[in-house]
Amino acid sequence: MTEEHFKKIISHSKEFGFIFPSSEIYDGLSATYDYGQNGVELKNNIKKYWWRSMVQMHKNSVGIDVAIFMHPNTWKASGHIDAFNDPLIDNKDSKKRYRADILIEDHILKIEGKIEKEIKKAKKRFGEDFNEKTFRETNPNVLRRERDKSDIKIKMDKAFNSEDLSAIYDLIIELGITCPVSGSKNWTSVRQFNLMFQTNLGSVSGESTSIFLRPETAQGIFVNYLNVQKTGRKKIPFGIAQIGKAFRNEIIARQFIFRMREFEQMEMQFFITPGTQQKWYEHWKETRMKWHKSLGIPENFLRFHDHVKLAHYADAACDIEFKFPFGFKELEGIHSRTDFDLKQHEELSKKKIRYFDPEKNESYIPYVVETSIGLDRMFLALMSYSFKEETLEDGTSRTILALPFSLAPNKAAVLPLVKKDGLSEKAKEIFNDLKSICNCAYDEKDSIGKRYRRNDALGTPFCITVDYESIEDNSVTVRERDSMNQERIKISELSNFIDSKVNMNLLFWN
Repeated sequence: MTEEHFKKIISHSKEFGFIFPSSEIYDGLSATYDYGQNGVELKNNIKKYWWRSMVQMHKNSVGIDVAIFMHPNTWKASGHIDAFNDPLIDNKDSKKRYRADILIEDHILKIEGKIEKEIKKAKKRFGEDFNEKTFRETNPNVLRRERDKSDIKIKMDKAFNSEDLSAIYDLIIELGITCPVSGSKNWTSVRQFNLMFQTNLGSVSGESTSIFLRPETAQGIFVNYLNVQKTGRKKIPFGIAQIGKAFRNEIIARQFIFRMREFEQMEMQFFITPGTQQKWYEHWKETRMKWHKSLGIPENFLRFHDHVKLAHYADAACDIEFKFPFGFKELEGIHSRTDFDLKQHEELSKKKIRYFDPEKNESYIPYVVETSIGLDRMFLALMSYSFKEETLEDGTSRTILALPFSLAPNKAAVLPLVKKDGLSEKAKEIFNDLKSICNCAYDEKDSIGKRYRRNDALGTPFCITVDYESIEDNSVTVRERDSMNQERIKISELSNFIDSKVNMNLLFWN
């Protein structure tokens, strides 16, 4: 995938009703987007599959939905008020503001791009005899650039781990990083930038209370741990899951819906006995990777990335990264959070937040393993690997959104061959029957070929064509999206046929 591929995805998302720029009639609002009629269906299907995987399919997990507004002490206890910062740097010529770590990461991506170009050239030169592994291990240019990458990462990790802002600045200057807008190297010093959105609760000026839009959903789970554990009579280990909005005052929001100021998280906090965190950490790493692969994401598009710099609450952490068109980036985080959060809330609230273990006959603060995935990023990942442009045998081309059938916005489109001779009426009868079992569309505009192409681009798994024979034999032609194969199906069997192909249960049994 390339940047050109990414531009096509963005254009496709708007053209086919997946994502619109927010407030577009007023020229939009930076880094905010609205999900259109097809986008919201895909988004809801992702949520549904995640929820079923994390809650419904686990006897020891439950779900909650916590308010966005929380007591300010929540964020004091979690450390967000004092330490939720990103390194900021300004370019004096363009007056543009950047995250210093992203500037360095983008520089590393450019080096990786040069490596990929070397490999691409070699593949073209050597053809079938090309061995990529050997080439990577022996080619001088590749080895030199890999060393450069490694050296930069070591310096970056050291600077960020020690929170040495001057060392971060020195690294940017050493690498000759330029402003993407002005092209200059005229940088300010690096400063810390707090990501919290602050607002006021209260109607009278001067009497209002300062509160924050939540920067993460995890704390809502922690402050409700006791409520859930007692009312649900839950025994450790057990999980609490949530899907909800979070807000961060990003220095620079970018890359479409990858990084926004308003976003949605799907996460679980799994409460465990102290001392078992490594076992459960490995368990959830494996479980979550399987979940991503169950969606048909190719193995070479996914990888683990262990954190060098651990958050203040973690004793182990890694990301599941996805190969976006702009490189491998974080898709989901898995953290062993120890007992930090519950201990902090216990200390500040002066209320005991403990678990009584009847087997050990003792009370303790549970440890926690977290899995947290950005829903918007997951949406973008699905769009990225599903969007394809194919050249067909007859020389024509088509755009296809090869989404998993179970997640597609519409599972079927009902198409009368023509809008006369009773075909429309027959097609509408079929549509009304099908819509009770799945999302489907009715489409009678344009030629049948154009309608096929339109539904391919929308990701619709099946097109159901009602023709003149349908009136006589009560059968329809069903066309499958990926293969474009067609078969005749009895109308009476249509519901069962579609359900057998698009049911979400099929994902669990892959």
